[in-house]
Amino acid sequence: MPIVECDAVNKIYQQGRVEVAALQDINLHIPEGAFIALAGPSGSGKTTLLNLIGGLDTATSGTIRVVGKSMAKLTQTQLAQLRLSQVGFVFQSYNLIPVLSAQENVEFVMLLQGIPAAERTGRARSILDTVGLKDKYKRRPAELSGGQQQRVAVARAIVANPAIVLADEPTANLDSKTGQGLLELMQQMNTERNVTFIFATHDQMVMQYAERVVYLKDGRIKTDTLKQHRDKVEPK
Repeated sequence: MPIVECDAVNKIYQQGRVEVAALQDINLHIPEGAFIALAGPSGSGKTTLLNLIGGLDTATSGTIRVVGKSMAKLTQTQLAQLRLSQVGFVFQSYNLIPVLSAQENVEFVMLLQGIPAAERTGRARSILDTVGLKDKYKRRPAELSGGQQQRVAVARAIVANPAIVLADEPTANLDSKTGQGLLELMQQMNTERNVTFIFATHDQMVMQYAERVVYLKDGRIKTDTLKQHRDKVEPK
C-alpha cells in the first residue's frame, strides 16, 4: 500500500467572485521510503499539494490517504494526532520557537506526545549530534546561522520517528554547500530509517538528489519521472 495516495484531487480557492484552481485532477501514489521532489514554478501548486498531504488544508474534491487513512474522514483532533505521530514538517522559514533553545525546539514535539523529560533530553541531544550540532544545544535560533536553524528544524521533524517528512523549499535560504549538506543528511535519514521525504522545490540540486521528480505546472502534473538511480552531485 502506498504511504500517500492522491486520487482525482482538486483544490479551488475563492478569490472574491473568482474561483482559482490551485490543483486539478491530481493522481499521485507515493510508496513508503520514497525520496521525492514536487517541482515546478511559483504558483504551480506544489506547496498546496504538500499542505493537503500534511492535513494543513483540505481538498475541494478527490481522495487523499496518508498512512492508509482518508484525510477527509478525520476530525480536526484526529488530523492533529496524525500530524503529531506520523508527519514531520520542515518549512522554508524554519518555524523555530524564538525563545526556546535548539534542544528545547527539538523536544517540543516529544513534549506534546507526553514523552518523559529524561527521554526527551536524550533523544533531542542524540539527534542534534547526528545533524552536527553537538555544541549548540543551548543556542536560541537568533544565535544560529540559517543552515544551523534548518538543521534544528530537520532534527525536530525526525526526532519523533515520523513515517513522512514534508519539506517546503528547505534549501531556499541556504547557500549551495549548506543546502547540499542538509540534503545529504535527509538522504541518510531516508536510507537508514526508511523515512519518506516529500519536497516542494524549484531547486535543481534537490531534484538531483530526489529519486523521483513530479513536475507540476498550472496545478496539473505534467511529468512524473522515476530515476533508475539518484544523480551524483559533486561537492561545491
